Amino acid sequence: MTVPIAIIGAGIAGLSAARALHKAGHTVHLFDKSRGSGGRMSSKRSEAGSLDLGAQYFTARDRRFVDEVQQWQALGWVAEWEPRLYNHKDGQLTPSPDEQTRWVGSPRMSAITRGMLGHLTINFACRITDLIRGEKHWHLLDADECSHGPFSHVIVATPAPQATALLAGAPKLASTAAGVKMDPTWAVALAFETPLETKMDGCFVQDSPLDWLARNSSKPGREHKPDTWVLHASSAWSKQNLDLPKEAVIEQLHGAFAELMHFPTPAPIFSLAHRWLYARPSTAHEWGALADADLGLYACGDWCLSGRVEGAWLSGQEAARRLIEHLQ
Repeated sequence: MTVPIAIIGAGIAGLSAARALHKAGHTVHLFDKSRGSGGRMSSKRSEAGSLDLGAQYFTARDRRFVDEVQQWQALGWVAEWEPRLYNHKDGQLTPSPDEQTRWVGSPRMSAITRGMLGHLTINFACRITDLIRGEKHWHLLDADECSHGPFSHVIVATPAPQATALLAGAPKLASTAAGVKMDPTWAVALAFETPLETKMDGCFVQDSPLDWLARNSSKPGREHKPDTWVLHASSAWSKQNLDLPKEAVIEQLHGAFAELMHFPTPAPIFSLAHRWLYARPSTAHEWGALADADLGLYACGDWCLSGRVEGAWLSGQEAARRLIEHLQ
């Protein structure tokens, strides 16, 4: 009987590692504390339609990731988003054209991780709290004190602060993860009955509580009615207002949005706020992935590289590569 490999976290990094291992003939078993896959690539279903509250789009620069995204496109999981982009600085709105290809999941961001998951084995709504190393194998303990295992190797694919606790059995890896600072982001979605009279589909914002805003309904595959917008607060504002009640967050960010629009915005017919506690690493790293091959313990995530979707995917590939190499 083959002993499977456990992967904790079903975001892009965990699923990237899972697919690479599965392709190489290994059995994998995923665990995720959420009710669905995707992590910060997930979408929120709401009465205003599907909303991308986390990653807004992604780009592909590394050749390996470019090839992967082309496969996703062929499978219908992603589509190119060609937004009319603006910059907002010193109270001025200016067009921000560039040549970058921006990709989004289609018909929603979570289509990518749902596609990647395919028929792989996963336990959703299962928060792993401890990794226990036996003589030869690992066992995983969840928040309900249920034990899962045995597993030959474990890949931790969660944000660095959560990974730190799980990597306690490998102090070197744990201390590396503990040194990674991750910034929070408050996200707010607003829906308007009639489309706002602006050409803008996306905007990079400076000198404001906001950092970014996007017309969610301008993305391919999204519902066009109502007119939905997603606002991301800056890291600095999010840190200062980390424990602000959601109603107050909506009120303040809606206020900043209305101010930026330079025309009276109607009251939204729908609003919601979501706090991403670990939205992105504060700085980029070049580890690729972390590994203690003797213990059979690995870690990956966007925090091991660039903080981008591409970084998460490449980190998962690297963790799988190192694990496979060790087994040969």
